[in-house]
Amino acid sequence: MLHVSSIIALTLILVASRLDFISAFSAIVACINDTGPGLSQVGPATRFGGQTDFQTWVCTVTMLLGRLELITSFVLFTRTFWRA
Repeated sequence: MLHVSSIIALTLILVASRLDFISAFSAIVACINDTGPGLSQVGPATRFGGQTDFQTWVCTVTMLLGRLELITSFVLFTRTFWRA
C-alpha cells in the first residue's frame, strides 16, 4: 500500500509541476524501482535532461525512497523512532 500511494502522490507532484501524466508516471515508476528510462519526455532518447530542477529533486528523493526501501524510509518520520 505504501508503494502504490507513494507512486500516486509523487506522480501528482510532478503533474502539478507541469509535466504530462505519462512522463510523470513513468519517471516515478522508473525512479522508485530503479529500472532505467521512462516514457515520453523521460524516455531513452531524452532521458531526464529536460526536467526542471524541482522535478529532478522529486525524482532524486523518489530514487532514495526506492533504494532505501519504503518502510525503512518512512520509519525515519515516525515519532516513536526518535523517542528512543
